[in-house]
Amino acid sequence: MKSLNKIVILLGLSALITSCHDKNSPNYQYFPNMYESVSYETYSESAAFGNGKEGQLVPEGAIKRGFVPYEYPNTTEGYELAKANLKSPLDSIAKGSDKGAQLYGVYCAICHGEKGDGKGNLSKREKFLGVPSYKDRVITEGSVFHVETYGLNAMGSHANQLSPDERWMVASYVMKLKSEL
Repeated sequence: MKSLNKIVILLGLSALITSCHDKNSPNYQYFPNMYESVSYETYSESAAFGNGKEGQLVPEGAIKRGFVPYEYPNTTEGYELAKANLKSPLDSIAKGSDKGAQLYGVYCAICHGEKGDGKGNLSKREKFLGVPSYKDRVITEGSVFHVETYGLNAMGSHANQLSPDERWMVASYVMKLKSEL
């Protein structure tokens, strides 16, 4: 009988507790700043930082995540240094992949031609004149990478469209085309 009384009392307490709960109102919130952060206006005054401004400049020497710095300057000397010293960090499998050919077809063939002969559609239609054949140029993987990164003459930079690894794949494919001409 005592166990039956305990069960009845327990059921009564649980019914009392759950029946008074309103499911439409939120529970208590402990440490509300963890859930609802304090927002600041970007250029407002704030005591959070030493200079009293909310918007801060990027610290000196900071680089964004995933960015690989390129050491060669955008000058003729930088081009010559890249031509002489810069080597591809890719292994032979990445160099031999079809991705370099696909990227070349998307970004380069329109001017340089499918074979690298300088006879792409824009050259044929005389939109860009003087696109050289790779056969006529003294180039290395390093110089091709440098030109893809900074651009040269009428060719603009492709650094925003292609990652460094993709630029190396295209450079490797350009050297393959040069050897076939």
